[in-house]
Amino acid sequence: MKKVLIVGATSAIAIACARRWAAEGAALFLVGRHAERLEQICADLVARGAASATSHVLDMNDFDGHQPMLDACASALGAIDVALIAHGTLSDQKACEQDVKVALRELSTNGLSVIALLTPLANLMESAKTGVIAVISSVAGDRGRPSNYVYGTAKAAVSTFCEGLRARLFKSGVHVLTIKPGFVDTPMTAGMPLPGPLVATPERVANDIVRAVGRRKDSIYTPWFWSGIMLIIRSVPGFLFKRTSL
Repeated sequence: MKKVLIVGATSAIAIACARRWAAEGAALFLVGRHAERLEQICADLVARGAASATSHVLDMNDFDGHQPMLDACASALGAIDVALIAHGTLSDQKACEQDVKVALRELSTNGLSVIALLTPLANLMESAKTGVIAVISSVAGDRGRPSNYVYGTAKAAVSTFCEGLRARLFKSGVHVLTIKPGFVDTPMTAGMPLPGPLVATPERVANDIVRAVGRRKDSIYTPWFWSGIMLIIRSVPGFLFKRTSL
């Protein structure tokens, strides 16, 4: 029986992944900020075949709450086979430009809180010498674009941290997967003027994530075509790139 920790479990992508694992009979430990929503998701997952589904309420910016959460997870699941780190917010770039407190909060939510969690989580899984840590980063971290460079900065830090963590944990048998989604149709992106052909459903992204976890991939773009898109964007010379409004 697979034992799965999901942080940011109320996000659309996390729910879609959880449903996939529930159908396989996994035991799940779900972490999020909203108790009532977590309980609803837990009930749904058990109905879909999960061996068990336990909820834990935590705002991931409460760094002191990370270790107690991991202790509760260990108590509920024992060892962790898969840890999916999926929490975050889509930053308002203009608000971040006008108020440093907003910018720092977004950097904490999307970057520092992930790194703060990965540190004790990695130690826990390293001691067990098994498991996969899957972390949702973003294509936004591949290059600093004027439309979302605060969010991109946080995701770039996460991606770089995961690359180093992957190399460190490889020797112990623990694998780290970096996930870079493009545009996804979720409540977080509702109302945004996104290019329709490039927007994926949470279910499609979840399929890619679950498959990559099973295959122990190092890093994925999801959907796959974002790999080519970001290759082009990374290739634009700086003197031209600074003139864009991407």
